[in-house]
Amino acid sequence: MEEVKCYIPKTLKEALEIKAAHDVIPLAGGSDLMVAHKKTIGLVPEFEKPVMIIRNLSELKGISVNDKGECVIGAGCTAAEIAADERCPWHLRQAASRMGAIGLRNSATVAGNIANASPKGDTPGPLYLLDARVRIASLRGEREEKVSDFIVKFREIDLKQDELITQIIVPLSEDDFDYIFWHKVGTRKANAISKITVSQAIRFADDGKTVADYRLSATATGAMTNRSRNVENLLIGKEICDKTIEDVVNGFDAVISPRAMPEFRREATRRMIRRFLSEAARRPQNKVIDTYDDYHVTGQPEPRECRHKKGACHG
Repeated sequence: MEEVKCYIPKTLKEALEIKAAHDVIPLAGGSDLMVAHKKTIGLVPEFEKPVMIIRNLSELKGISVNDKGECVIGAGCTAAEIAADERCPWHLRQAASRMGAIGLRNSATVAGNIANASPKGDTPGPLYLLDARVRIASLRGEREEKVSDFIVKFREIDLKQDELITQIIVPLSEDDFDYIFWHKVGTRKANAISKITVSQAIRFADDGKTVADYRLSATATGAMTNRSRNVENLLIGKEICDKTIEDVVNGFDAVISPRAMPEFRREATRRMIRRFLSEAARRPQNKVIDTYDDYHVTGQPEPRECRHKKGACHG
């Protein structure tokens, strides 16, 4: 049986020293790494490099709110911890609460989900939507980078050999928007790999009609999580109507990868965009907009009667 060389640092400083001196694979939850390196039942996973276990580092734990009102999440926080903490933004809690099975959510970390750079990752969609940043440390110092820039392409991230992700910082939350939406399409509502997830959020201007901010991101729609500012700008500064909705639908349809998107996924994405925007235009009482009539995502409140009817606009 082959042995796996393993480092177990006791502090973040020690971990960074090991990282600077050796080419190692950091392992916290290990839910992705153990699968990627598995051989067969009963055999030790085959790692091509030494492993550094960082799961117990206290510096990578904890969830807090900084003096700017941003949510700061330790890189070692698990999906279960994020899902249970109301200081984390709603979109992120929804994604974390449906990540795989219960056992996986108790081990998988948010940094690992980002670093895996999989287009089907659950948390990057909300993190892209909310302009989240990763804080990265090395013996040379610290730096920050948007998650959307940190994930360079499929299975590739902007992380040097001597660096570790230490925190994820999320500057926005549901409080910054009038209406919010998140939905996962899978064989089950949880305990299943996503076929697609869609995150949306919108804020209206003071006139109550013009869109001041609109955001849309989707996972499993190509080689990476997709979010397009150009598509979002098709709606910002305008009113929601049939024309502007279709502009967004068609614009996003052109962004997502045709190779990664069989028609049922593409049509599901279109329907979710239309659903959210058409409901937001009606100004419902409930901030959370559900997916379809008679179908409600677990954990989301039942929709209430709308106070306003959708009106005409000049798109």
